Amino acid sequence: MTNYRQYIAYTTIVRKEVTRVLRIWPQTLFPPVITQTLYFLIFGKFIGSQIRDIHGISYMAFIVPGLVMMTVINNSFMNVVSSFFSSKFQRSIEELLVSSTSNKIIIAGYVTGGVVRGIIVGFLVFLVSVFFTRPRIYHVGIIFSFILLTAVVFALGGLLNAIFAKKFDDISIFPTFIMTPMIYLGGVFYSIDNLPPFWRMISKCNPVLYMINGFRYGFHGFSDVNVFASFMILAVFATILTTVNLVLLGRGTGLKT
Repeated sequence: MTNYRQYIAYTTIVRKEVTRVLRIWPQTLFPPVITQTLYFLIFGKFIGSQIRDIHGISYMAFIVPGLVMMTVINNSFMNVVSSFFSSKFQRSIEELLVSSTSNKIIIAGYVTGGVVRGIIVGFLVFLVSVFFTRPRIYHVGIIFSFILLTAVVFALGGLLNAIFAKKFDDISIFPTFIMTPMIYLGGVFYSIDNLPPFWRMISKCNPVLYMINGFRYGFHGFSDVNVFASFMILAVFATILTTVNLVLLGRGTGLKT
């Protein structure tokens, strides 16, 4: 297949994914915005008003990057895992497998769809935050880099989950028992500087901590961890997950009966 035909295949997958997100927007875009609005009200407004400033900023302003990143993580992951597994379940994925579309293009198409949904919903949540606090932006480039890389990493994770999933229940196991605890313990609602030394050390083993803090640095100019290390961790995860997905698709793992 020529490069032009590969490009057509890629844009076709992306168009299908984006159209799906926009067509059922009451399910894909609206619920996460409502959920994060409740977080702003409960944790930021009601509880946050009783919490002292963190690194010189209000608690409401502190949690905004974390809540935006939480939204991006969840939506980029869930978009890919649900879409790809649905294609497996309906056997429409076989049309891609028997075509001359390369596995790289298949991965890129589904991941792009997940990234688009994650960033759209993250942007909507950021707009909601404007009603609660005046946003500060320290470095636009860092913000964009971290939100894009994080969306890519979790979209790739969603694809990996979908490849191994055998029934619909399987696509909720990882988000419920692994991803959600990692997000809530990743510094969304607190700074690890306030933790005892033991729990601070444990928190530094959580990769989500680096994603959220790198993103927060782009807004407020401070981070609990090294920003360069955070960026490298994201890059390594993206490389590993891409390689694993390519190998599994090449073998037909979870796709061929």
